[in-house]
Amino acid sequence: MFIDTHAHLDFPEFKNEVHQVLGRAIDVGVRRIINVGVDFDSSKKSVDLARKYPEVFASIGIHPHSANDLDIETKQRLFTLASHPKVVAVGEIGLDYYYLKRSSQFSKYPSREKQIFCLEQMLDLSIELRKPVIIHSREADADIYAILKSYQKDIRGVVHCFSGDWDFAKKILEMGLAISFTGNITYAKQGSEIQRIIAEIPLGSMMVETDCPYLAPEPYRGKRCEPAMVVRVAEEIARIKNVSLTEVEKQTSKKAMTLFGIS
Repeated sequence: MFIDTHAHLDFPEFKNEVHQVLGRAIDVGVRRIINVGVDFDSSKKSVDLARKYPEVFASIGIHPHSANDLDIETKQRLFTLASHPKVVAVGEIGLDYYYLKRSSQFSKYPSREKQIFCLEQMLDLSIELRKPVIIHSREADADIYAILKSYQKDIRGVVHCFSGDWDFAKKILEMGLAISFTGNITYAKQGSEIQRIIAEIPLGSMMVETDCPYLAPEPYRGKRCEPAMVVRVAEEIARIKNVSLTEVEKQTSKKAMTLFGIS
């Protein structure tokens, strides 16, 4: 059984097609999918999908892109949503400085301070709920590490769609967190940093995901990604680590089941 630990089936790209998409996933052995919230509305939709489909689980949270929307009421509504038994994590939460370093057209994008406040509020929520976190880090690894380090004794979770360097990977693992990989690992050139990281870190510390509808792996790059393609991510890990696909399936699914409490 493969587990896609990070999907966005509530996004418009999957409108009226979720049933068929899940069918294709099941056909290739993807039997569990975590649908990940990015704001209150998508968190609610994730829970609705989890209610409807046995193979879908949900996470709830506020993505850094939506950090300006966080207030006391929203946090309380997320807490209430999390009472559903198929809510397995708080996420997608984190920091994303990509647009802060670009042109002034993004002047309304959440500031560094707003993002950090939102992240800390979401980490507090995860502790209160006793649920793991799904961390997003884009051009913000230093701040992510400093904040997670300060919460180290109280949190567990995964840095998803990992794109950092070897030093960041080591620090994440030293904190006891997992690392998850997407289809973008199939874009990397031979001998790249991401391939080195995959080769070096223990298989038992990693998971696989699609982040669909984004980051479709080769040979599907440029097309809409969907959970069935997580098998291609696992195949690439198996190739890099020179192990069997069965072993990657076994170890990554075991990690996901343990971290998120799913079976």
